[in-house]
Amino acid sequence: MIAHGNKIKLFCGNACKDLAKSISDKLKMKLSDCEVGKFSDGEISVTINESVRGCDVFVIQSTSIPTNDNLMELLVMIDALKRASAGRITAVTPYFGYARQDRKARARDPITAKLVADILTAAGADRILTMDLHAAQIQGFFNIPVDHLLGVPILAKAIANEPFIKEAGDDLVVVSPDVGSVGRARQMAKKLDKTLAIVDKRRPKANVMEVMNIVGDVRGKRCLIVDDMIDTAGTIVQGAKALVEVGGASDVYACCTHPVMSGPAIERLQNSVIKKLFILDTIELPKEKQLDKFITVSVAPIFAEAIAAIYGDLPVSKIYD
Repeated sequence: MIAHGNKIKLFCGNACKDLAKSISDKLKMKLSDCEVGKFSDGEISVTINESVRGCDVFVIQSTSIPTNDNLMELLVMIDALKRASAGRITAVTPYFGYARQDRKARARDPITAKLVADILTAAGADRILTMDLHAAQIQGFFNIPVDHLLGVPILAKAIANEPFIKEAGDDLVVVSPDVGSVGRARQMAKKLDKTLAIVDKRRPKANVMEVMNIVGDVRGKRCLIVDDMIDTAGTIVQGAKALVEVGGASDVYACCTHPVMSGPAIERLQNSVIKKLFILDTIELPKEKQLDKFITVSVAPIFAEAIAAIYGDLPVSKIYD
């Protein structure tokens, strides 16, 4: 790591302590001392227990479930650090909540992703480091630099070493669960040198998906579904079912960057035809949400590399892929 005179300090909230510890270990440094809790009425309480004056500070906090609490923790931590005269504050948000509210789908809808971007900037963040925003254009919602890391290369590297990939050979097909995820699935297909298929679907209402047909030949083949996040798991589970029942696929595997896993997600995945699900640790899953079919791949190395580059004023572009 190249120093530029200012000290580097890493802080974390309560959202992803294990990931923060892994990142700090990769950087061969300790997490800085702070206390993040709540007052009796539920208000967020933050105490920074060491000087940050003039320091390059990185706050590691995914804004995942409970989304509002974790977002508020991040905002209050940034404000505390700013008022303590931190030199530069980077919000490291492996998972950026509210990213799905990125446009007006109906009249009078809010664009909450833009609102959160404005609030983070107003709180005092000088830069954002994140991974796989639900829509890439959200980077433009910020008036500060955004370093946007990609999850597909990490997943592809881990999946490429799996026995089922070698066994499948040319009979493996990478599948996009909907038209919106085609770009991400195409990246995975290119990394693995496999063909691409698409589940064409119709969504009558939020979190309810009706499969129409499958674009591409999956009959008798093993399929790998690629998505950026799994929330209630309705899309990916129904898509996997359609690949088998409609398309005639022999086996179905899946991967995603952000395992949100809300509502009935765990039960649906447990009972689904998906044999293995590869996930990144951008969101910390409690033990009760961890299934045997889950294979977790850590993003700590790439975030540590990105933090080192930002601190050293070096290009981050070389690690995007």
